[in-house]
Amino acid sequence: MSNSSDDLVVGVLALQGDVREHEQSLRALGVGVRRVRQPDDLDGLSGLVLPGGESTTMAKLAATFGMLDPLRAVVKSGLPVYGTCAGMILLADRVLDAADGQETIGGLDVTVRRNAFGRQVASFETDLSVPAFGPEPMRAVFIRAPWIEQVGDSVEVLARVPGHAGIHERAADRIVVVRQGDIVATSFHPELTGDTRAHRYFLQIVRAARERVGDS
Repeated sequence: MSNSSDDLVVGVLALQGDVREHEQSLRALGVGVRRVRQPDDLDGLSGLVLPGGESTTMAKLAATFGMLDPLRAVVKSGLPVYGTCAGMILLADRVLDAADGQETIGGLDVTVRRNAFGRQVASFETDLSVPAFGPEPMRAVFIRAPWIEQVGDSVEVLARVPGHAGIHERAADRIVVVRQGDIVATSFHPELTGDTRAHRYFLQIVRAARERVGDS
């Protein structure tokens, strides 16, 4: 099977949130993009991005459009998935400070605290070291972001908030990037900065997953 990026098709859940920004990042890396709004849109995807936005709204819309169970099924099947901010919450198996009745897709063995960094006025940016994405720090934008309080044994922690001046004390050393198999999640929004290294890392996972299927 070809290993060129041209025949990759990555879906972006397009119910609410930073859909266009993720599309731009993925297209800049030469892959096909499909907006996912209904179950049939999941067919034949190479990977799936769950964007930032409002996690409760996204979950309610997913339920309304009959998407929750199909999304759970593709995650369980092993489709590579990348979740940013609200997408991280949707992937989490456990959510603290969740809204009443809030549902998730699950599949990521973590405990996430919703709106952990505070309200909109507490949003901030910082230079974050994520060695898996590349040697240079990346500018991380946190907007009403979650953080991860507990990870399962199969979850790799890829980055934490640095504990330096300018970052409020509660945030220091909190887990904000993780990987579990073919699932990646970030608390911040790389799609808002034009830095495509997080998406490039995810596409490496997508290609490796496709190669495994081709070799089986």
